[in-house]
Amino acid sequence: MGAGHAHKLYRHGHSAVHRLPPHCKLAAVFGFVLVVVSTPREAMWAFGLYAALLAAVAALARIPAAFLLKRLVIEVPFVAFALLMPFVVPGEQTEILGVPVSVPGLWGAWNVLAKATLGVAASVILAATTELRSVLLGLQRLKLPPLLVQIASFMIRYGDVITDEMRRMSIARRSRGFEARGVRQWRVLAASAGALFIRSYERGERVHLAMVSRGYRGTMPVIDQATATRTQWAYAAALPLLALAVCLLGWTL
Repeated sequence: MGAGHAHKLYRHGHSAVHRLPPHCKLAAVFGFVLVVVSTPREAMWAFGLYAALLAAVAALARIPAAFLLKRLVIEVPFVAFALLMPFVVPGEQTEILGVPVSVPGLWGAWNVLAKATLGVAASVILAATTELRSVLLGLQRLKLPPLLVQIASFMIRYGDVITDEMRRMSIARRSRGFEARGVRQWRVLAASAGALFIRSYERGERVHLAMVSRGYRGTMPVIDQATATRTQWAYAAALPLLALAVCLLGWTL
């Protein structure tokens, strides 16, 4: 997969969570999210226990609370959607501070907020303890279709390339006195977007020709093999198994 690739969500560390093989962490997070989604929304206490489990994992990984909360901002669209549900979902009505709201809408808003927040938090912890290169190795180890892994790999690498190209074009425009102040400047921005597309397309063609000339036939060579011991699998399985126990209690109590 090439050299290591750092990203803004990753927090360098040497904790037990960081050292777990990537495919173990991916499987654990996937299992945890499935359990959370399967939990009845009426078992509100269960979601508190899920949050406590994630907090314990974050503490074990030495991830500060501020770091985690800051990255949960990505959840804002879900929050906005959930806040509308009590006002648009039909059904039995009740009042909160004198404002009539829908009871099914309140339950729906709680359901979306609780499960989305826990899912995003689990994903943030995964990203904070796993480099992108390791995530790709983990997906490969979990037998995800090779073509999807390659597409994800290229997206990660060329995302940074295109971002750098956009930054250089922006610096070039500003050095010539350009400032986007209104509709009149849209023509220049549109021309820049077109030039960026052409440059990206041409760069992709050159890279593809270089890969083919070096023997690329639709599959990438596997340089590293991500392996895991039974002990590591047991550590990774602790999170989804504990969550499963909470979920079962939520259905029975």
